[in-house]
Amino acid sequence: MGANLPVDADRVRLELGRADGPAVSAAALLLTGAGRVRSGADLVARDQPGAPGDAVRHLALPDGGEAVEVDLAALAASTGRIALCAWTGSGSLGRVTGLRLRLVEAGPDTVLAHFDMAPRSETALVAGELYRRDGHWRFRAVGQGYDHGFAGLAADFGLTPAPARPAARTPRPGPAPRPAPPAPAVRRRTGGEELLPADMGERLSLRKQQVATSLRKGGLTGVTARVILVLDASGSMSGLYTKGTVARVAERMAAVAALLDDDGTMQAWTFASRPARLPDLHTGELPAWLRLHVRVGQLGVIGRKKRPKPQADGQVDMRTVGIQNEEQKVIADVRAYVRDHPVPLPTLVLFFSDGGVYRSKEIERELRAAADEPVFWQFVGLGRSHYGVLEYFDTLPGRTVDNVGFFAVDDVDQVADPELYDRLLSEFPLWLGAAREAGVLR
Repeated sequence: MGANLPVDADRVRLELGRADGPAVSAAALLLTGAGRVRSGADLVARDQPGAPGDAVRHLALPDGGEAVEVDLAALAASTGRIALCAWTGSGSLGRVTGLRLRLVEAGPDTVLAHFDMAPRSETALVAGELYRRDGHWRFRAVGQGYDHGFAGLAADFGLTPAPARPAARTPRPGPAPRPAPPAPAVRRRTGGEELLPADMGERLSLRKQQVATSLRKGGLTGVTARVILVLDASGSMSGLYTKGTVARVAERMAAVAALLDDDGTMQAWTFASRPARLPDLHTGELPAWLRLHVRVGQLGVIGRKKRPKPQADGQVDMRTVGIQNEEQKVIADVRAYVRDHPVPLPTLVLFFSDGGVYRSKEIERELRAAADEPVFWQFVGLGRSHYGVLEYFDTLPGRTVDNVGFFAVDDVDQVADPELYDRLLSEFPLWLGAAREAGVLR
C-alpha cells in the first residue's frame, strides 16, 4: 500500500483477480491532474468498454477476473491519472479472499508489480493508479476503500450522478484456472520500506493505514500530494529534542509522506533565528535521517563560544540556525521552493513549533500571500506556549481560500496515532475542495 514504481512500457494491463468469494467488477476512471473526471466518457467499465480513442479498454480475463488495458502513448495530455476501481454487488469486499491487482506489460505479458489487498467492510475501493510525474508514467498501489459502493467512489471523483453499478457476474463453470507461471523478474519499488528495522517497518505500515482512514473520513481516497516537514529548532525546544519527542513526531509524519507522496520522499526544513533546508527524507533511510538531522540549535554559555561539533555528510551546522523564533523566514523559504519546483500536485506542509511566536505581522503577511498558492499549511503546537497569529489566522478574512490549519497539544507523545492523524488531516480535504473551486488547484 503506497508503493510505487516507474512504468517504462507503452501498453500495460491492470488485472484484478480473486481466489474466492463474490464476483468483483473493475472499472477505470480517467482523471485530470486535479483528480477529477471531465465527463461520463471518462468511465471505462464492462458496459462502457472503451474510452474515446480506445486508449483505455475494459477486458474480461479467462480466469473470470477483469482488467483494463491502457495505451499510455495514446492518452490525451489532459489525462493525468487513471484509477482502477473495484467493487462487488454482493455485500462487502471483505467476503472476497485473495483480492489482487497485477500490473502487466501488454505483449510480452511481463508482470511488473503484484499488489495483494485485504479489504474489510468496504464495498468499493481504488486498487491502484497510473499517474504522470515530470512527463513520465508511474504506477502506485492504493488499496483505499469506500463503504458506499461504486456510486460513492465515483462521486468523489466528480462523476455525478454516479452510473448504476454493473451487476455482479456469476462465475462460469469449468475447471479451476491453472496457476500463473512465475514472473521472470518482478520489479518493485517501495520507497525502501523493506530496508527499515522490523519494528519500525511494522509501525510505518500500521500508521499508513491510519493515515488512509483519516483521509477517508474527510472524503479523500487515492489523493497524491507533496509533503513538506518543518521543525522548530529554537532554544525552547531543547527539552523536546532531548526526550526524543521531536524524533518520534518526525517518524510519525514519515507515514503521511509514505502514503501521500508518489515516491515516499519528504522535503524538510529546520529553523530558529534562520531557516535551513535538511536533506530529503527517504523512507528507507528513516533511522539514520532521524539520528543525523533531527537536532536542536547548539547553545553555549553566555559570553563564550561553543566548540563546533563535527558534521556528518549533509548535516546542518546548527550554530548557523540560532536560537530564536523566526517562523516567517522559513515560511518564505518553503514558498520559494514550491514556486521553483512546481509539480501538478497540492503541497501539504506539516509545521511543528512549541510557540513563542512574536513576528505575527510578518507571518500573517507571508501566509496571506500564500493563499493563492497550491499549498496547505498545517501548524501543530507542541505545548501551551504563545502561538500568536497561528491560533487565529484561519478566521481572518480577505483570502482566496483558508490555507492554514492549527491545533496544539499538551503532550504529543500521549496522543494516539488515530487521533493525531484525524486532527492533522481534518482541514486538508476542505482546503482541497475550496482550492479547486477557486482555481488555486488545476
